[in-house]
Amino acid sequence: MLRTPSRAVVAAARGSTSSMRRTAVRGLATVSRQATRQNLPRVVLTQQPLSLRSAFHSSSLLRDEIVKVPQMAESITEGTLKQWSKQVGDFVKQDEEIATIETDKASDIDVSVNAPMSGKITELLVEEDSTVTVGQDLLKIEPGEGGGDASDSKPSGAAHSEPKEAQEGKRDDAAPESKKEKAAPEDTHKKQEEKAPKMEGAGAEKPAPKKEEKSAPAPKPQPKKEEAPKQEKAIGSRNETRVKMSRMRQTIAQRLKQSQNAAASLTTFNEIDMSSIMEFRKLYKDGVLKNEGVKLGFMSAFARAACLALKEIPAANASIEGDTIVYRDYVDLSVAVATPKGLVTPVVRNAEGMGLVDVEKAIAELGKRARDNKLGLEDMAGGTFTISNGGVFGSLFGTPIINLPQAAVLGMHTIKEKPVVVDGQIVIRPIMVVALTYDHRLLDGREAVTFLVRVKEYLEDPRRMLLPSPI
Repeated sequence: MLRTPSRAVVAAARGSTSSMRRTAVRGLATVSRQATRQNLPRVVLTQQPLSLRSAFHSSSLLRDEIVKVPQMAESITEGTLKQWSKQVGDFVKQDEEIATIETDKASDIDVSVNAPMSGKITELLVEEDSTVTVGQDLLKIEPGEGGGDASDSKPSGAAHSEPKEAQEGKRDDAAPESKKEKAAPEDTHKKQEEKAPKMEGAGAEKPAPKKEEKSAPAPKPQPKKEEAPKQEKAIGSRNETRVKMSRMRQTIAQRLKQSQNAAASLTTFNEIDMSSIMEFRKLYKDGVLKNEGVKLGFMSAFARAACLALKEIPAANASIEGDTIVYRDYVDLSVAVATPKGLVTPVVRNAEGMGLVDVEKAIAELGKRARDNKLGLEDMAGGTFTISNGGVFGSLFGTPIINLPQAAVLGMHTIKEKPVVVDGQIVIRPIMVVALTYDHRLLDGREAVTFLVRVKEYLEDPRRMLLPSPI
């Protein structure tokens, strides 16, 4: 049987028995003799040991796990992805923070997204400042207990490259004769080209015809262009910067506008002589700080006076729900605290049963947690009455906005010395202007003014707070 060179080589390489190999070699020898008679290139068979090799490819059996937006709190279904703490390729441990989500109802609270397992982040599915919903896909994690995936993959790549190099070397060794025989026709072709007459420069010997030069027409004079008036440079910068509103700022804006639209707001003012309460604070602040570890300020005195006044005017502690009015026997006092992110109002629960020192401790703790961004949802929910102290920023007087669904808000301001008449004499006294903004749907003017007068009386004579009823 006559075999082509390629078939003979394949049969010799793939033959698994000695008889098959002998048959393949005989066929190759016959083909070689025929090729010699016809002056065809010969094929030389190089016998090499046949080695069977199996390549094993390792693949990850663990698929990427998808991390979803966790449950944030009751009635909260969406938020804004504020920041990625990790990026693609980073290794994270179990329960390590990956991202933070800002919610609209949590105000100053950021919900953290933690890794459910250890592994490497392979893909981020959401961009920063995007709105996300509970259960939405956030990112993909490749499970693993170490960050050495890159080093583990190098040996496998080297193992795959070795067989390729060996095979290329064998191919080069197996076909040296064919390359030499192919080079022979190329040499004869080059010699024939050298014997042929050179035709270079045949076209270059003929001189190119000269072109007649025509005189160019004289350019026409162009009209002079009128110079535009120079614009004067603007003095100062004209740059503008656009920054997307945070979800917290959007929530604050929405609630304040809702309060303006829903409540029939009205503000009444009064002045308080702070001489007595300042003298009281001066006498006992050092002892309280030494024994209780808290500073004795004016906020606790205002909180205590407001709680006593709310007992007399319960409508200021009520709220409207549909077509009903809800009156409360307790006072959950919302205290406005300024933070770098905005204004928050943590709640002091059951403030009506607290003393001055207890109120100061509660307010100090809430203020610290607010500034450290550690307030929880339970610290923000509720509130039946609000006190806002703009005096710490130097505000002389203003009109605070009601925090719905509450009925009123008490505004404190800075203390200024003013000339006042006392017993027919003009004296200088420290005066604070206080303001009460109330919802006229719940409180009439008489009740609102009475409430503010009671607060004034309690603070101008703190001994009144010890009596069971206002006198």
